[in-house]
Amino acid sequence: MLGAGSAGLARALRAGTQAWLWGARGRSLALLHAARGPHAADWQPSAGRGPRRRPLSLSAAAVVNSAPRPLQPYLRLMRLDKPIGTWLLYLPCTWSIGLAADPGCLPDWYMLSLFGTGAVLMRGAGCTINDMWDQDFDKKVTRTASRPIAAGDISTFQSFAFLGGQLTLALGVLLCLNHYSIALGAASLLLVITYPLMKRITYWPQLALGLTFNWGALLGWSAVKGSCDPSVCLPLYFSGIMWTLIYDTIYAHQDKKDDALIGLKSTALRFREDTRKWLTGFSVAMLGALSLVGVSSGQTAPYYAALAAVGAHLAHQIYTLDIHRPEDCWEKFTSNRTIGLIIFLGIVLGNLWKAKETDETKKNIENRIEN
Repeated sequence: MLGAGSAGLARALRAGTQAWLWGARGRSLALLHAARGPHAADWQPSAGRGPRRRPLSLSAAAVVNSAPRPLQPYLRLMRLDKPIGTWLLYLPCTWSIGLAADPGCLPDWYMLSLFGTGAVLMRGAGCTINDMWDQDFDKKVTRTASRPIAAGDISTFQSFAFLGGQLTLALGVLLCLNHYSIALGAASLLLVITYPLMKRITYWPQLALGLTFNWGALLGWSAVKGSCDPSVCLPLYFSGIMWTLIYDTIYAHQDKKDDALIGLKSTALRFREDTRKWLTGFSVAMLGALSLVGVSSGQTAPYYAALAAVGAHLAHQIYTLDIHRPEDCWEKFTSNRTIGLIIFLGIVLGNLWKAKETDETKKNIENRIEN
């Protein structure tokens, strides 16, 4: 009894001392701590004032979550919380714009920003069309059941009006380009509208997506040069299509069980356990086409070094892929942004290297003339 009383007195004295040091707020906390028991000496006062706030995050999902609540379903309908799709749409545009730059020059930053804006708008429009077509299917798939239209957060009429707004803004971006590019860009709208239907009628909807998503490989060059050069643009477009078949087949493996149950088709269901063999073939075709692009455009060592890095990345991606683990498929899918950025960096550095080679060639010619 005496020992317990002494321990209680000691705790009270410590609490009083802490209260004296920390003021009114500290007093209440210290007295509460004293009542908790013999581990009071381990307690430390909170450094902050008031409730803790969640750490600030600049991720796309956090930005969407911090937007006004009525706006959030529309931002999610555009997939602004998942920007990887916008990157995959935008990167082939950057390749084309970079290749069209003059030797020794950086890509046209105005064009890069214009196409970046267009990529956000057209990816949003494509997702809106996709969700309008697929709303009944999305309700039956766990991963897509929370999409705004399927979940009832946005009505079909509201999504249609929102689609009109996105396409109007995208048209404004397109009208900033030359006449050839305006016509070429408008021609892609049929692909944007019909792509979501392909999964109902063919096991190759990823091919339709490739034709749609890589249109910028044609458009970027024409926006800078005024028209397309088939020797560069066509193999570049083909390489982009092969790239899409790689990453979207991986993506499709996430939903293959649900797709099979509800009657949708994909290359994941077509290839099944042979997926690695098909992806390897697509990778070889992609790298071969990009090599042809390099030859046709007079690319230099940094470009081919980038292709070697891309080849290594693809080999690792395919070798380590587990098609039966959706989380691994998502990780491999999103890593394709790195591939696109490596190619763009190789194009930029290769183009800057051209100026060095040109200067050296001129010096050699001048020396021969003098001799």
